[in-house]
Amino acid sequence: MLKKERVTFILKELQTRYPNPPIPLDHKDPYTLLVAVLLSAQCTDERVNKITPALWALADNPFDMAKVPVEDIKAVIRPCGLSPQKSKAISVLSGMLVDQYEGEVPADMAALETLPGVGHKTASVVMSQSFGVPAFAVDTHIHRLAQRWGLTSGRNVVQTEKDLKRLFPKESWNSLHLQIIYYGREFCSARGCDGTVCPICTTCYPNRTKPKQTHKP
Repeated sequence: MLKKERVTFILKELQTRYPNPPIPLDHKDPYTLLVAVLLSAQCTDERVNKITPALWALADNPFDMAKVPVEDIKAVIRPCGLSPQKSKAISVLSGMLVDQYEGEVPADMAALETLPGVGHKTASVVMSQSFGVPAFAVDTHIHRLAQRWGLTSGRNVVQTEKDLKRLFPKESWNSLHLQIIYYGREFCSARGCDGTVCPICTTCYPNRTKPKQTHKP
């Protein structure tokens, strides 16, 4: 199967399986999504969703969060890991939103990336899911699947993002990011598939007999 054929098949397969993929992180607005995505670094979405109700009970907006002691934030988010760094980032970015953006999350990629704890991936998620701006957030899971499916050389997430944006139509990016995540969890996880098990892998590469070696980001 040629790469163009793989792209067409993958797009159709994911759209059929997950026509309206929900955002896996519980949130109510751009600010709570921003914080939830920040918390999800090296932590599962499931665990984040268990933690955030207690965090929102402390504060669910930047005005109030900026007033919460960092130690109180850290105590709540400790199960997510990296709590010293994440708690400080949440506190400082909340203050920056109040001081620089009147308490609103900016709908601007460059501005988001200036906030502490907010890298390109987090900014991409917020831009796409909160503001509907086409973006393609690539995490370790999407990076791995894109390699298994022969869509990228996979040397790093930056290259993978460029390759996926080049291959797939811009109007599909926001949904496709979520669809790949859901597919990976259900069929093509790190341990559940090695490039020779799941429906997409076996359809795209029916003659593949050895596990697909992937590069970590």
